[in-house]
Amino acid sequence: MFAIMHNTPRLRSIRTSNTPMQQAPHLTETEIIAGLDEVKRSPQDHGSLNAIVIRPASDHRISLEQCRLSPEGGTEGDAWARGCWLKLPDGRPHPEVQICIMNSRMIDLVAGDKNRWELAGDNLFIDLDLSRENLQAGQLLSIGECVIEITEQSHNGCSKFSQRFGPSALKVVNSPIGKELRLRGIYAKVITAGDVRVGDEITKL
Repeated sequence: MFAIMHNTPRLRSIRTSNTPMQQAPHLTETEIIAGLDEVKRSPQDHGSLNAIVIRPASDHRISLEQCRLSPEGGTEGDAWARGCWLKLPDGRPHPEVQICIMNSRMIDLVAGDKNRWELAGDNLFIDLDLSRENLQAGQLLSIGECVIEITEQSHNGCSKFSQRFGPSALKVVNSPIGKELRLRGIYAKVITAGDVRVGDEITKL
């Protein structure tokens, strides 16, 4: 067990290996492409935080109403701080992949139900244009009490993404337009620690 917050918010824990939410129908490539017009309407400068998820263990998700972000812990309670796939030379988890972020309009498109958003495994789901044109590496964003910085690390779709949201979703997010719009999402690192809450405004600095 681990502590989430001093004032613990609403929690919802799922195991992706046996949840019936995985059985939702998958969209076709044509349906996803048609839905990208809505994704492209995401705000460019001032957005909002629509969901927070931590991954305390593999295939385990907890949805939060609020949490703390810090340079030491990332999204506190998430497995990143205990080790991840990208490491520094001394073995510590790499800050370039500290926080996973996905566009909330995109996940809503492929998931079909907000209860399935957390299956993507990202920490923050935000209504903001994540495209390379709008958010370059080094761009600072304020969220609640925090400031985070977009990193250069690419966030690509994988086999688990295909299993959960369909092969067409994987094909689109990994396509040239998908990479330009960063439909699978982005990585960020924490510059200024603090609490964030669902509904917080997000602002480009």
